[in-house]
Amino acid sequence: MAETDEEVAAADDALYVLTAVLLTPAQFPSVLGDDYPEACAALGLAPLADGYGLVLGQDGDGARWTVVVDDVSLVAVAIASWDCGMEYDLSPDERSVVAALPGWPLALAVAAPGVPAPHDPDPESSGGPALSPPDTSVWGPAQRRLGADEIALQWAVWREQIDDAEFLAPADRAGSLTGNDDGPSSASTDESGEPQDGTGGKASSSHSGIRSVLAQARAYVDAPPPLGRVRSSFAPGDARTLRADGPGWSMVARTDDIAFVLLDDEPGEVLPVGRGPELPGLLEALDKLAVRPL
Repeated sequence: MAETDEEVAAADDALYVLTAVLLTPAQFPSVLGDDYPEACAALGLAPLADGYGLVLGQDGDGARWTVVVDDVSLVAVAIASWDCGMEYDLSPDERSVVAALPGWPLALAVAAPGVPAPHDPDPESSGGPALSPPDTSVWGPAQRRLGADEIALQWAVWREQIDDAEFLAPADRAGSLTGNDDGPSSASTDESGEPQDGTGGKASSSHSGIRSVLAQARAYVDAPPPLGRVRSSFAPGDARTLRADGPGWSMVARTDDIAFVLLDDEPGEVLPVGRGPELPGLLEALDKLAVRPL
């Protein structure tokens, strides 16, 4: 039976969901910004306290769309189900839709079957320019934050590159916060954020940069930064994984272990920070003010 005009129009308006992400103070695509308000601003959204869910898909013509919904719980359940290998039909209620934005703010390597290849909608029909992922082809804030994401995800891989004995330099015994004035060579990342062999990198030379990062992180304790600048997530045992960001820097740490710092001014370098006498207290204080996933 031939399709009616109404059925064809409905098919064109349908969104073939490819993936979804959370945009909340505790969980947001860090490639979009150093904090939650900055990530929201990248999409032209107000930083609501409860956050949003972002549903990325294609319409019947294959055009890329990002549907913003305020039903965060629905999107969280869908993501959790997919992560467990379960099927979940994510179909947000129209009443929960905040905006339908042309394009995708994140790079996707998948496409909906049976529709044309992903492409941006016509600007005249979509109401404006399409979203596009931040440029991560060269080192900068977006690549630096992606590198920090990778360290948080693969902590054990990065941690095993660091020999604790190398932190026991005289400066560390004297109470140096970084503990690596004569410490280990820095590891590095490639363009995808994957760890590279740290044995051939230069020594952790940006000591002034590291000290500046730690000073800014300490300042967060006295004057809380924008939401999402400091986040706390699960780690094995009683520890927490801390993520802190600021202008030109990112830090990833375990509350029971060391920290890693990435700087815009040190392309591709991952600088380890020994615990020393002060880092544990700083991490504990940051964890108390950090936002956590619900």
